[in-house]
Amino acid sequence: MLVVLFAATFSLILALLGTPMLIRLLVKRGYGQFIRDDGPTSHHTKRGTPTMGGLVIIGASLLAYALAHLAVWSPVTPSGLLVLFLMTGLGIVGLLDDYIKISKQRSLGLNSKQKLAGQILVAVIFSVLALRFPDERGITPASTAISFVRDTGFDLAAAGGFVGLVLFVLWANLMIAGTSNGVNLTDGLDGLATGASTMVFAAYVLIGIWTFNQNCALTVDARCYDVRDAHDLAVVAACGMGACFGFLWWNASPAKIFMGDTGSLALGGALAGLAIVSRTELLIVVLGGLFVIITMSVIIQVASFKSTGKRVFRMAPLQHHFELLGWQEVTIVIRFWIIAGLFVALGLGLFYAEWVVGG
Repeated sequence: MLVVLFAATFSLILALLGTPMLIRLLVKRGYGQFIRDDGPTSHHTKRGTPTMGGLVIIGASLLAYALAHLAVWSPVTPSGLLVLFLMTGLGIVGLLDDYIKISKQRSLGLNSKQKLAGQILVAVIFSVLALRFPDERGITPASTAISFVRDTGFDLAAAGGFVGLVLFVLWANLMIAGTSNGVNLTDGLDGLATGASTMVFAAYVLIGIWTFNQNCALTVDARCYDVRDAHDLAVVAACGMGACFGFLWWNASPAKIFMGDTGSLALGGALAGLAIVSRTELLIVVLGGLFVIITMSVIIQVASFKSTGKRVFRMAPLQHHFELLGWQEVTIVIRFWIIAGLFVALGLGLFYAEWVVGG
């Protein structure tokens, strides 16, 4: 438990102190945000605000993870390193996207094919490695079985060796792309994605600690969990939570810095990785319910416009619809945070209820 507290504290301090240093560096180099002309006019005042703040979140998480383990002299684990790899890899894809936007002074960085290719490459490496590194009980970081709050009876490996691997890789790619793009779409207002991500990371701290205490390697119980390195997953989640908290100090309205795609893709990747290796793949849909709603608003808007020529919302993603209705940005962010918190509470309730009723 001590290493979890160290991880959260170190990442919070590193992000809190590191963000203003990055702001000064980005301002000096002129790395400011480009604002779309077709977006809400209130956003035009944000033009030039430093972006790529996700570098702080990633850096604080990685350094805090290392320092926390050094502080208690505990070994790192394959599960923890894999989630951090996924976070960093997708962060690099986002960094390239942000850099092109800034250097070319346009709203489009990498095109959709380039960004998708980068996400797929990182996700494939993660998903293949996640099925390796078995522990003494033969438990690997990830499982080919589809999971909700634990593995279900629907196992992709039933399709056969190589076919099962391919199906798992496809499933993992779908999860990673969906979660990372969901956080990316949510990152449209000051502090919105950062605050919502903090809550989901906090949920995974609790899930990691609980699954560790009720792990099948430690307790003989029909309700125990077969999760490899559950305690270290709580450490990784604590790193993400603390880093987001520290960054939020500077990212809250009026934002002094934006996380950019560097941060949003990294955070989405970390959350997807935590869901996969903690055997809570479908639960992330509930825990990240705000991300799902905002993503669905874009899908509905595009589908409606292409099929009928009419728009359901004044603008998608959903948060911009409410801006055009006249809601203040801070009001939208706080109310969306409340929604995010309710989804997190519901997800944790479902997780615990499943254990109470006996799995």
